[in-house]
Amino acid sequence: MKQYKVIISGGGTGGHIFPAISIANTLKKRMPDVQILFVGAQDRMEMDKVPAAGYEIVGLPVKGFDRAHLLNNIKVVRCLLKSLSLAKKTIRDFQPDIAVGVGGYASGPTLWIASSLGIPTLIQEQNSYAGVTNKLLAKKANRICVAYEEMEKFFPAEKIVVTGNPVRQDLEEAQEKKEEALRFFGLSPEKKTVLVVGGSLGARTINRSIQGDLDKFFASDVQLIWQTGRYYHEEATRHLKAYRGMPVWCSDFISRMDYAYAAADLVISRAGASSISELCILKKPVVLVPSPNVAEDHQTKNALALVNNQAAVMVTDKDAPQKLVDTALSIVHDNTRLVSLSQQIGKMAHFHSAEQIVDEIMKIIERKS
Repeated sequence: MKQYKVIISGGGTGGHIFPAISIANTLKKRMPDVQILFVGAQDRMEMDKVPAAGYEIVGLPVKGFDRAHLLNNIKVVRCLLKSLSLAKKTIRDFQPDIAVGVGGYASGPTLWIASSLGIPTLIQEQNSYAGVTNKLLAKKANRICVAYEEMEKFFPAEKIVVTGNPVRQDLEEAQEKKEEALRFFGLSPEKKTVLVVGGSLGARTINRSIQGDLDKFFASDVQLIWQTGRYYHEEATRHLKAYRGMPVWCSDFISRMDYAYAAADLVISRAGASSISELCILKKPVVLVPSPNVAEDHQTKNALALVNNQAAVMVTDKDAPQKLVDTALSIVHDNTRLVSLSQQIGKMAHFHSAEQIVDEIMKIIERKS
């Protein structure tokens, strides 16, 4: 039996890396002899996370375009040209049977070169609003795996398969262990718990909104699991010194996200595609605060896909300092609302996404061979 080779490209955030690793793990389970090579962006999170998961990775010097300072893009273009050259060398040396793109800076040059060399490609579009790069790559892609319905407005309908987004495979296992999860964070089973997450680097608006209204949480007898992200942890820790003895667990990073979700009655989160997929599968009531600093404002579009199905509540980044905490507290004390949000978000879940994407990968490479 032939030993297949697969390139998986993408990253930049956990929202792209964890689905990519989930796809790789599923491929390995299906075909233990498969050779997998990741292609990521230098100086981004994937350069640490992918080797930690046991896979080799090549880094490209690719960077995102700077829409605010156009002159900075001279360097960005140079990096793109270098990345295209390195992607070509990597693909020619590795000779993959297929290249899979999950989003992030490195996916563009990698899949572009793969297509130009006649190698089949598969795109995994995580968002409800497709980005410019994926729309360009779609013209030559063999298959496009999406997480939302009605993506025909962006891609050729005959190439689309609705698979959902792969999620971290450990999350569901802890959901029946709420008391154990609360013990892990040193919190009480008698109180309502709000989980606040803003990504690995943090979300300034969410953190400042929580920080400014901590008194309201404690006055409402609500406890917090607060993941600040790296950039805002020092400031939050300083602020919390005035709240000694209050029921709040605070850190820049949560090592056990399975426990964090299990402990939470309500989640406050950005609206990244991967986070939304996890919340759907776990049926977690959520207040979404879309980041305004992303291409094509796709987080707002992701959030609205849920809001329009009564599956989540959205507070804009602009309104968050005034409204976020009050909105969260009104929901967390309303059991009827919590149950309704849980039921509706659960209806939007896609299960076994990684397996379905691997099915499509296998169809393409078996057809090629």
